[in-house]
Amino acid sequence: MSNHTLWGIHAGRTGDADTLFINNDVVALGWHAIGDLTQLKPTREAFKEKYAQTYVDAAKAKPGTVPTSAGQLYRFAHEMKEGDLVAYPSKKSKLIHLGRITSSYKYDGTGAAGYPQRRSVRWLKAIPRSHFSQGALYEIGSALSVFVIKNYAEEFLSAIEASQEPPAVPVISDDSVEEISQDIEENTRDFVLKILAQQTKGHPFADFVANLLQTMGYRTRVSAEGPDGGIDIVAHKDELGFEPPIIKVQCKSSEGGIGDPLISQLYGKVAPNEFGLFVTLGYFTNQAIQFARSKSNLRLIDGDDLVALILEHYEALDSKYKGLIPLRRVYIPAPAPNAV
Repeated sequence: MSNHTLWGIHAGRTGDADTLFINNDVVALGWHAIGDLTQLKPTREAFKEKYAQTYVDAAKAKPGTVPTSAGQLYRFAHEMKEGDLVAYPSKKSKLIHLGRITSSYKYDGTGAAGYPQRRSVRWLKAIPRSHFSQGALYEIGSALSVFVIKNYAEEFLSAIEASQEPPAVPVISDDSVEEISQDIEENTRDFVLKILAQQTKGHPFADFVANLLQTMGYRTRVSAEGPDGGIDIVAHKDELGFEPPIIKVQCKSSEGGIGDPLISQLYGKVAPNEFGLFVTLGYFTNQAIQFARSKSNLRLIDGDDLVALILEHYEALDSKYKGLIPLRRVYIPAPAPNAV
């Protein structure tokens, strides 16, 4: 059984897919406007060309959808094989249906439930989600409609082979919980940094950092665009900016490493009764970090530190920046404390 590929497949949130998939023993995809996939040359390029011609507006608005969507159709028609296994997580019943593909690709143009791209399947088991680890559930929650399950394939295969329904995975001993939480956090961090790198490059990054400092209780003055002598922002607590502490801030929207020369340059502009702050989307070299540690009035904020501050003060950001970085509060699983 392990010699066969294990596929994951998703459908819509309504009960239509459940009725079609389970009652008719099929797995299916939409994209009905493309028609019968057997009419296309069996190459990824042919599928991408057809997708772009069929969904012109979507292809123009989001070019990345062309290879992603066309690739899923190609895999369903040509890479999925009879004998392969499939896992379908039902959004309606909250069961994970496990089965075996029993036919080659076929096209049903009747339009039933809007899923004309089909393969027959023999359903083997339907198991509650609670019987799988959080890692397995996370992998099967892919944003794609059809995908290969790799990391937790053995868990699903074992569930198929078991003579009885597997026991529920105790959350307290589910090691994958921490891994999933870290993945979500890393994806969020990458998302925020990517937007800032693309949308606030150069002087606009200083404007963003100034607004972040304002959410932390500072008043800020941003230098005019152009040569700034190494100081992009002056931040202070009092209204007029006369009372210490005065913070001189340099901002770099680059994603590479920041070395000791730039840190030293900033520090050379900082008076003994002032503070220096260097903010970057990238990272600091070891030499830069060691230099900053030797100065009690110098602080470095790299990309990871910046994201942490953004998440902490997100609700207080200017609406312009919340629109630029659209986030919503969610709860993610945390590792259970060890039993005493």
